[in-house]
Amino acid sequence: MLFLGALFGLGLWISGMTDPNKVQGFLDVFGHWNPTLALVLGGAVMVSLVGFQWGNRWHQPWGSRHFHAPVAKGIDRWLVGGSVLFGMGWGMTGVCPGPALVLLGAGQWQAVIFVLAMVAGMCVWQIIDVH
Repeated sequence: MLFLGALFGLGLWISGMTDPNKVQGFLDVFGHWNPTLALVLGGAVMVSLVGFQWGNRWHQPWGSRHFHAPVAKGIDRWLVGGSVLFGMGWGMTGVCPGPALVLLGAGQWQAVIFVLAMVAGMCVWQIIDVH
């Protein structure tokens, strides 16, 4: 697992997902849009598609007795609110959780602040979780 995490982090670094300016340029579709991360997104979708199709054939996952899939099927205010909050944070900082951990490992002080805020948000969710 450590190897896979390191490989994922390396992929984020090489693709430019750890460069907040590049990410913000990709998200700025009505301004000076930088489409280079669209290839990264397309590649991630293809890998996920293959992985999910392959995983659906298994009766049991590795390392567990059963799959742990989300049970919610609908769109509710918590999903919309969380998505909006995530998108606002991603757009303002140009960083999302995966690249934040890579930047943390690279010793960037901004990543420390981001990861602390991310962990605080997860703790708050544990307190207010209504599901």
